[in-house]
Amino acid sequence: KKRFTISMIVILAVVHTALSQDKQVRKDIYDALSSNDITQIDAQLNVLKQHSEVKGKAAYEGTLLMRKAGLISGAGKKLKMFKDGREKLEAAIVTDKDNGEYRFLRLMIQENAPGILHYNNNIDEDLQEIHKQYNNIPAEAQNAITAYSKLSKILQQHPVAGS
Repeated sequence: KKRFTISMIVILAVVHTALSQDKQVRKDIYDALSSNDITQIDAQLNVLKQHSEVKGKAAYEGTLLMRKAGLISGAGKKLKMFKDGREKLEAAIVTDKDNGEYRFLRLMIQENAPGILHYNNNIDEDLQEIHKQYNNIPAEAQNAITAYSKLSKILQQHPVAGS
């Protein structure tokens, strides 16, 4: 019985550490996305490269790459980076189409992407999914939605719970 209790304590400690790490990674990613700091974005991309177990890794990488594409110079480099990021985010959404957080990530990019990229076809669909899944979205992402809604024309016109 004692061995079982010790095992359970160890398992709970490992799960708690993993969840705390995911929360911090998610918070740091949203901080980087809201910045205009390429160094901060690169730092988060490096964290994701080092931690393959992060849930949502492809969605976060894709979004960070698309955000970074808007900050770098050179049309060719910008377009390639944006496309690479789009592929990762879209693949994550195909894999988990009911994930409201991924839909929020895509909504942010779509709302801010230059029209010439034609990356704005899923705004209504993403908005509906964010509304539907809001209570299932992690707290750090809900906080990001609230912060972003102050800047977003779309979310100001269609407020999400808590924002």
